[in-house]
Amino acid sequence: MQRQIGVGLIGYGLAGRAFHAPYVAATPGMALRAIVSRDAAKVRADLPDIAVAPDVAALLDRDDIDLVIVASPDELHAEHALAALASGRHVLIDKPFATTLADARRIAAEGEARGRIVTVFHNRRWDADFRTLRRLIAEGELGEIVEMESRFDRFRPRPADSWKEARAAGPWQDLGPHLIDQAILLFGRPLAVTADLATLRAGGPGVDYAQAVLRYADRRVHLHASKLVASHGLRFVVHGTRGSWIKYGTDVQEAKTVAGQAPAGEDWGIDPGPGLMTRPEDGPDPTIIANEPGDYRLFWRALAAAIRGEGDNPVPASAGIAVLEVMEAGLRSAAERREILL
Repeated sequence: MQRQIGVGLIGYGLAGRAFHAPYVAATPGMALRAIVSRDAAKVRADLPDIAVAPDVAALLDRDDIDLVIVASPDELHAEHALAALASGRHVLIDKPFATTLADARRIAAEGEARGRIVTVFHNRRWDADFRTLRRLIAEGELGEIVEMESRFDRFRPRPADSWKEARAAGPWQDLGPHLIDQAILLFGRPLAVTADLATLRAGGPGVDYAQAVLRYADRRVHLHASKLVASHGLRFVVHGTRGSWIKYGTDVQEAKTVAGQAPAGEDWGIDPGPGLMTRPEDGPDPTIIANEPGDYRLFWRALAAAIRGEGDNPVPASAGIAVLEVMEAGLRSAAERREILL
């Protein structure tokens, strides 16, 4: 039998609790060994058998850790990732990969120099709706895509008392990486970015609205994330030369793990809200399009295989750098009120 991949987790907030710990437990060949947290009681309430490390140094002193997951606050991602790489560990970094493009490149270079895997947690590649969209595009069901609107909206009119609410770039830094990564995966690197970032909640501690247009030679991609959208079900609107596809509702996997469900079973990522496709050739009424199953477990299994030398990195550091290029261009665009070429 192959030795298990020992995993250390830095941070036990939402990301650590809902997106990482449950999936490590569900991944054959992986074993969660220790978690860095200032709230040991919270960790032990969920995972009584897992060691709690007081700090990152204590985690890296252990000899049973092969992979370090960085799920700490954004501004600490680079520091913690570089420390883990310096200790000889593989690294998985929650989004955003880093807060600056320079840091992202430093992390990637360090991983390359040490021969360690550096991967970014762009789990939304395995959302049910996005997997469905990729299939529709690959099969030519919509023809050539000319316009896409991709949204992650919320309705949180009163800001929570959290460091996340005070992010300098707000949802552009939080949900923006997912939106950008999906766009790049579908269409490649855009030619230019125009972005608008704003604080629309009275007395809000930081940016809570982000709207961006990615310009391609033959299409436009609109990315949107706001915390003041009461009717926030719209997820995708995609228009092509053969027809349009519209999807409401978000992937169910996050809600399930937040509610304490373990990722298991063949029906784990089934999204019950189908998309609607309208094509003139099919008649005036839209066609219901059932979703591909979403499954974040596919990322974790691919990562385990990559660490064992049996497959490719599911989300290489180059993908994180590509996202940071667009993110930084968006920040410049919003600050200077103009389009930024890439």
